[in-house]
Amino acid sequence: MSMHRSNHDMQPIGSALEGVVSRSLRKVPSGDGPLLAWPLACGSAVAARTWAFDFHDGVLRVGVADVGWRRELQALAARYLAQINKFSAENVARVEFIVMNSNKVNR
Repeated sequence: MSMHRSNHDMQPIGSALEGVVSRSLRKVPSGDGPLLAWPLACGSAVAARTWAFDFHDGVLRVGVADVGWRRELQALAARYLAQINKFSAENVARVEFIVMNSNKVNR
C-alpha cells in the first residue's frame, strides 16, 4: 500500500480552505479585505518583503523596498490581482507598487 497521495486527492481540501478564507475576508470592515488578501495572493516569501498599506477607489497600494522589487512584482500583478479578487468582497482594479522605506509605513 502506497503512502503517497496524488495532487488530485488534495484538491477538495484546498477548495474548502479557500472557501473558508474567502467567506472570512468578506466579513471584514470595508477596505480591509484587499489588505488582508495581499499575503494570501502573493505568498509568504513576497509578503515578508512587502506590505499592503492602502486600498482606495479600487487601487491596492503595496510598499516595496526598491525599484527592482517593484519591477519584478509588476510583472506578476495580473496574477496577484486575480487571487486578491478571488478572496476579497471588494473589487480590486489595480495593484500599485510603491517604493518606500518600510519604516515609514505601519505594518
